[in-house]
Amino acid sequence: MRRLDRITFNPHLMGGKPCIRGLRVTVGMIVGLVAASHDRAEILRLYPYLEPEDIDQALEYAAWRVEEVDVPLATASA
Repeated sequence: MRRLDRITFNPHLMGGKPCIRGLRVTVGMIVGLVAASHDRAEILRLYPYLEPEDIDQALEYAAWRVEEVDVPLATASA
Protein backbone atom coordinates (compact mmCIF):
# COMPACT_ATOMS: atom_id res chain seq x y z
CA MET A 1 0.00 0.00 0.00
CA ARG A 2 1.29 3.43 -0.82
CA ARG A 3 1.93 5.98 1.87
CA LEU A 4 -1.22 7.85 2.85
CA ASP A 5 0.28 11.25 3.59
CA ARG A 6 -3.05 13.10 3.65
CA ILE A 7 -4.53 11.03 6.47
CA THR A 8 -3.64 12.42 9.90
CA PHE A 9 -4.31 11.42 13.50
CA ASN A 10 -4.41 13.85 16.39
CA PRO A 11 -5.94 12.86 19.74
CA HIS A 12 -6.97 16.50 20.24
CA LEU A 13 -8.81 16.77 16.92
CA MET A 14 -12.12 15.03 16.21
CA GLY A 15 -11.52 12.57 19.04
CA GLY A 16 -8.44 11.12 17.37
CA LYS A 17 -10.36 9.89 14.33
CA PRO A 18 -8.46 9.77 11.04
CA CYS A 19 -8.78 13.17 9.39
CA ILE A 20 -7.83 14.79 6.13
CA ARG A 21 -4.63 16.85 6.40
CA GLY A 22 -5.29 17.91 9.99
CA LEU A 23 -8.62 19.46 9.05
CA ARG A 24 -11.87 18.83 10.91
CA VAL A 25 -12.93 16.51 8.10
CA THR A 26 -12.86 12.83 8.99
CA VAL A 27 -12.28 9.93 6.67
CA GLY A 28 -15.66 8.63 7.84
CA MET A 29 -17.38 11.80 6.71
CA ILE A 30 -15.89 11.53 3.22
CA VAL A 31 -16.78 7.84 2.96
CA GLY A 32 -20.29 8.62 4.16
CA LEU A 33 -20.75 11.30 1.51
CA VAL A 34 -19.57 8.94 -1.23
CA ALA A 35 -21.83 6.19 0.11
CA ALA A 36 -24.76 8.64 0.04
CA SER A 37 -24.18 9.08 -3.71
CA HIS A 38 -22.51 12.49 -3.58
CA ASP A 39 -20.08 12.72 -6.47
CA ARG A 40 -16.58 14.11 -6.16
CA ALA A 41 -17.45 17.43 -7.80
CA GLU A 42 -20.24 17.99 -5.30
CA ILE A 43 -18.03 17.09 -2.32
CA LEU A 44 -15.33 19.47 -3.55
CA ARG A 45 -17.92 22.20 -4.05
CA LEU A 46 -19.35 21.69 -0.55
CA TYR A 47 -15.86 21.58 1.00
CA PRO A 48 -13.71 23.88 -1.17
CA TYR A 49 -10.64 23.37 1.04
CA LEU A 50 -10.53 19.68 0.04
CA GLU A 51 -8.61 18.42 -2.97
CA PRO A 52 -9.40 15.42 -5.21
CA GLU A 53 -6.45 13.52 -3.71
CA ASP A 54 -8.03 13.89 -0.26
CA ILE A 55 -11.08 11.93 -1.41
CA ASP A 56 -8.88 9.31 -3.08
CA GLN A 57 -6.82 8.74 0.06
CA ALA A 58 -9.87 8.70 2.36
CA LEU A 59 -11.36 5.91 0.28
CA GLU A 60 -8.05 4.07 0.05
CA TYR A 61 -7.58 4.30 3.82
CA ALA A 62 -11.13 3.08 4.49
CA ALA A 63 -10.66 0.12 2.12
CA TRP A 64 -7.40 -0.78 3.85
CA ARG A 65 -9.03 -0.63 7.30
CA VAL A 66 -11.91 -2.87 6.23
CA GLU A 67 -9.43 -5.54 5.15
CA GLU A 68 -7.64 -5.57 8.51
CA VAL A 69 -8.31 -8.56 10.71
CA ASP A 70 -8.37 -8.18 14.48
CA VAL A 71 -6.79 -11.19 16.16
CA PRO A 72 -7.59 -11.55 19.85
CA LEU A 73 -4.56 -12.01 22.06
CA ALA A 74 -4.42 -15.07 24.27
CA THR A 75 -4.96 -14.16 27.91
CA ALA A 76 -2.73 -15.55 30.60
CA SER A 77 -4.40 -18.08 32.86
CA ALA A 78 -3.96 -17.65 36.58
